[in-house]
Amino acid sequence: MEIKNPFLFFIFTIFSIVSPLVKSGDTEALLALKATIDPSDILDWKKETDLCQWQGVKECMKGRVTKLVIENLNLSGTLDQNALNQLDQLRVLSFKGNSISGEIPDLNGLFNLKSLFLNSNNFSGEFPVTVTSLHRIKVLVLAGNKLSGDIPLSLTNLSRLYVLYLEDNQFTGEIPPLNQPSLRFLNVSNNQFSGQITETPVISRFNESSFAGNVNLCGAQLHNNCTSTSPSYPIIPENVSHHHKRSKKLIIIIVPVVVGILILCILAGILIACVRKRRRKTRDGKSKEVEDGGGGGAGGGEEGTSRGGNGDGGRDGNNGGKEGAFSWDQGSGGLGTLVFCGPGDQQMNYSLEDLLKASAETLGRGIIGSTYKAVMESGYIVTVKRLRDSRFPRLEEFRRHVEIIGRLRHPNLVPLRAYFQAKEERLLVYDYFPNGSLFSLVHGTRANSGSKPLHWTSCLKIAEDVATGLLHIHQNPGLTHGNLKSSNVLLGSDFESCLTDYGLMPFRNPDSPEESGASSLFYRAPECRDIRRPVTHQADVYSFGVLLLELLTGKTPFQDLVQEHGSDIPRWVRSVREEETESGDEPASSNEASEEKLGALLNVAMACVSLVPENRPTMKDVLRMIRDARAEAQGSSNSSDHSPGRWSDTIQSLPRDDHLSI
Repeated sequence: MEIKNPFLFFIFTIFSIVSPLVKSGDTEALLALKATIDPSDILDWKKETDLCQWQGVKECMKGRVTKLVIENLNLSGTLDQNALNQLDQLRVLSFKGNSISGEIPDLNGLFNLKSLFLNSNNFSGEFPVTVTSLHRIKVLVLAGNKLSGDIPLSLTNLSRLYVLYLEDNQFTGEIPPLNQPSLRFLNVSNNQFSGQITETPVISRFNESSFAGNVNLCGAQLHNNCTSTSPSYPIIPENVSHHHKRSKKLIIIIVPVVVGILILCILAGILIACVRKRRRKTRDGKSKEVEDGGGGGAGGGEEGTSRGGNGDGGRDGNNGGKEGAFSWDQGSGGLGTLVFCGPGDQQMNYSLEDLLKASAETLGRGIIGSTYKAVMESGYIVTVKRLRDSRFPRLEEFRRHVEIIGRLRHPNLVPLRAYFQAKEERLLVYDYFPNGSLFSLVHGTRANSGSKPLHWTSCLKIAEDVATGLLHIHQNPGLTHGNLKSSNVLLGSDFESCLTDYGLMPFRNPDSPEESGASSLFYRAPECRDIRRPVTHQADVYSFGVLLLELLTGKTPFQDLVQEHGSDIPRWVRSVREEETESGDEPASSNEASEEKLGALLNVAMACVSLVPENRPTMKDVLRMIRDARAEAQGSSNSSDHSPGRWSDTIQSLPRDDHLSI
């Protein structure tokens, strides 16, 4: 047979030889790993089979293992360092619940690793220092082993750390001054730590349960103040009587001085208490004036949040932001209690008193209520939403619904941490997100300046985040978001999109005269614009479609887009993006691949904004379409397909994985 193009044949031959070798790299590494931890041949791994179908291989990408979960299989032996470090595409690695022993090896080759679970094994030796060089690590779980020695100070360099569980080991020394804003879960209990717990704003949010079982540890969380002990010196037996006389004289001098000092301290304490009481009265009066209209800090109409609060409205960056202190009026019902919601939230080391003493900055006001940034005396920051109607719905219904919302935990949802209920007051407490909202990303700090369409790669990433969070809400029977818009999508520590204000529409009194602003109204599906109509899953899908069009065009929906443009929406979107290209601020590349991805996004948006609710896809279908488009984009993208705009290339290319869901 004559070969017409020898060069192409040569390239094809080389590729066919090299490609299997690239894919088999992980195969050889896993088999080498199996040889050291599986003497009983529990893992059914065969070289001639597809490694992506092997037991414990949960995810692959382009033939490389990205998620390896081998749990509760009674594996033993030690980990092979060379084999592990060849698996350099791993995002999640778990050997939880086995009997693996020896030291934790050097893992600096796993530079993509985000979650590491080595808990409930027999590992010994010191803390694996090389883990602190893996800057993408979010979840680190080493609990239930025999690890010892000090925790390296370099642990504070893991800026994305979200979960740190080191309990039930034999660690010694002091706990490093952890101060990563991303840290939400911490447990170092039942070790041999000593010294004082460093009071950083992050550590101060955790309570006794995170530190218990360390006998020589002290600090505010353990209700055990640290005291310095003076060294004791041996008594010299010579000239005892001389020293005895001198001691008597000293006692005669010291006792009156000490008594005098104590009296002064008592008087000073009484004076300080009086001053504080007077200041509190003054402060309460001022706060009351603010609530009664004496300068609330947020503008009229619907206001959102540009600094990471939970916004009710669709407009960022125009808030007065007046600071003060919380002074919630408890009415005749007396002081209520702060109820923490989800598992682990009880570790949040703040109380109702801390919240009431916090300085408050108004972030926004809307149809559900007002939103505040609360800075506690410890430096810890939360977002507090004060509901507008404290008597609707009835108390039991309110509690039942807020506890359902409070149990939701997902990387793309802003968690509801706690709620407060008194006769005349209802508060919801959320995490504070300092990176702002999706609204501020698209439109800048002012609603009328800086708006621009995002590059399609950014649109795909944001759309996947939002769709994933929305699907998680819909998987809970009867639960909807009800108020989806760009100001209710906040940006997390890795600039992931996180939904907030979900499930709050049942707290709005349908008889309330307060009306939504124009932008909020047109996010809603036509069948739900009457506030008395219940919000449905299909209505959330419609809002998602409007949000997607906002990302593609940079235009806030101040009008009914479907009524205005109808079937011409795709043409309108392309014309807006072409205008940006002509102005030199290119939102998308003009190549064929970019046009294909833009078309895929438009198809999703058009399906979502169908005027017939039954014709709209479910969020499960929407997420599948987006992931299919994003997978194709990752496979075909090149350097010309990345235009950072306000979203850096680094943020765009961040892979996703589920928090603690392995």
